[in-house]
Amino acid sequence: MCYVLGWISGLIMLLVEKENSFVRFHAWQSIIVFGAFTIVTTVLGIIPIIGWIISSLLGILAFILWIILMVKAFQGERYKLPWAGDLAEKWLSSVKI
Repeated sequence: MCYVLGWISGLIMLLVEKENSFVRFHAWQSIIVFGAFTIVTTVLGIIPIIGWIISSLLGILAFILWIILMVKAFQGERYKLPWAGDLAEKWLSSVKI
């Protein structure tokens, strides 16, 4: 459920789930990954032509990553993306919401 609506569902799950570290890890990872995608594609969307093209390609990448992350979480795997997964683990242990 952490990935269904991108960073929004990640935030909801983070606020709702207080105990389960598996769910909280995926919630943090969702917020980091899809929050970054949202910010970058919004900024690139302002730039005519080249920005639109790059933004569209990032949208396709985000969609593929979204499916992979949902499947891995559904399978019970703590699938860690290189940068975002490390940051999610760090925030999991230090940030209390």
